[in-house]
Amino acid sequence: MRALLLSLALLAPFASAIANDDVIDTHVHLGNGEASLAEYRAKLKAAGLSVERFGAMWFGGPNQARAGNPADISARNDALIALGKKHPDMIPIATVHPYDGDAALAEVTRVASRGVKLLKIHPHTQGFDAADPRVLTLVQHAGASGLAVLLDNASIVPGDNEKLFNLALAAPRTKFIFAHMGGLGFRFWNILALARTAEGLFGGNIYFDISASVILAADSPVEDEYLWTIRNVGVDQVLIASDYPQISLAKTLEAFDKLDLTEEERAKIRSGNAKRLLGL
Repeated sequence: MRALLLSLALLAPFASAIANDDVIDTHVHLGNGEASLAEYRAKLKAAGLSVERFGAMWFGGPNQARAGNPADISARNDALIALGKKHPDMIPIATVHPYDGDAALAEVTRVASRGVKLLKIHPHTQGFDAADPRVLTLVQHAGASGLAVLLDNASIVPGDNEKLFNLALAAPRTKFIFAHMGGLGFRFWNILALARTAEGLFGGNIYFDISASVILAADSPVEDEYLWTIRNVGVDQVLIASDYPQISLAKTLEAFDKLDLTEEERAKIRSGNAKRLLGL
């Protein structure tokens, strides 16, 4: 018995390392390129973590992709794509501004031709209205170009959930990832359980990342509702994400591990769903 316990103790760190590798962090900000990437890896290592893949974007925080300067946005997208070429575990996430019109559409076409699979746009920080027709034109073009669209959904913009719901409804051929799953407005998204019962109304084009919101929900009075929402929107449509550097992956996984999910559900959210969505 003592020998068995000793063997299990010796294998435990190895088993943990295997489990930690099986994570795809779909929401990482690298505001300072290579230096930010090195910091991200160092913090993972310090926490005893590693990732299989991670999705990285250049904008956020002090780096804003505002309207009126598409050439700068394009140059920064190129720098991110080049960084991704050096680091095969990195999934580049490009951006444009919907109000840049034809220039934005051309940039989507261009980055798609360079292998980009994800486009991030942010109504609040970029200063656009998700209900603007130019946004619909952009996301439809992104979907037709083979890109999924990542949109902030922390419910910090009035009507955020409703506008994103209508946007996804109007662009059924585009796959969306709504970051933060509505923040503390996550209850809204339980409507998907009903919307998907209407024939031809809604497909499976809405995904959610649970960055930030999972930290608020775990060990809170709304934890059971949050878990109920994950199952109502569909466990197959939910992705793990950190929103680094604002929030670490270690803190995200610590909260995620507190949710009463099955091992199969955990595996899907940690990496399986992202692999399926992005064709990894």
